[in-house]
Amino acid sequence: MSDLLIRDYEPTDYPAIENLWSQTGLGGAQRGDNQQTIELSLKMGGKFLVVINKSGELIATSWMTFDGRRLHLHHFGVLPYCQRQGIGKLLALQSIAFAKERNTQIKLEVHKSNKAAISLYTSLGFVSLGDYEVYIRPC
Repeated sequence: MSDLLIRDYEPTDYPAIENLWSQTGLGGAQRGDNQQTIELSLKMGGKFLVVINKSGELIATSWMTFDGRRLHLHHFGVLPYCQRQGIGKLLALQSIAFAKERNTQIKLEVHKSNKAAISLYTSLGFVSLGDYEVYIRPC
């Protein structure tokens, strides 16, 4: 894993981020996810981490937005061909470290059928809020 670089988002990363989101089903323009939204969330106290492999390919993302009370972890994902190699855990630990620096909690949403993600999150100390259902109202 020493051949991986975890670093902050740069605007030139956006095309590769769109590709990752497309391959993982994490987001896209249809959900209001775009470069301007990322950059606005960073100005508001968020953080966007990317993982780059030794070939220079962006292979994972962790987007944290800040609402003034807590960080929300969005679009946490690893390219399918790189999954189950420990990359997600490394990225999650970096994300948690950022939250600890800020002394704030992290909230996330995960599909109940995504057993691998649930296993990762619970192994890192995340706990379920119970039987809450998540609702959203598009513009």
